[in-house]
Amino acid sequence: MSDWVDFDQWQNCAQMERPGFVFEVRNGEGRSLLTTCTVPLQLPADWKSPPVNFRLVEEPRPRHSNPVPKPQR
Repeated sequence: MSDWVDFDQWQNCAQMERPGFVFEVRNGEGRSLLTTCTVPLQLPADWKSPPVNFRLVEEPRPRHSNPVPKPQR
C-alpha cells in the first residue's frame, strides 16, 4: 500500500496507476471505496462528506458468489 495523498491531487491519478492495483478513496467520515482512476470521481449517493484522501492498494482477488437459490413454488 502507498501513503495517503490529499484528494486535491486526484486529477493526477492516471500517473499513479499500476497494473493489479486500484485506488482506495476515503471521505471525512472514514468511509472508503475502491475505484479505478476516473476524473471526475463518481461518489456513492450515500456519502455525506467529500473525499479527503486516496492511496494505491492491491486489487482484491475476485471471489465466487453463492449459488442463486432455486425459485420457491
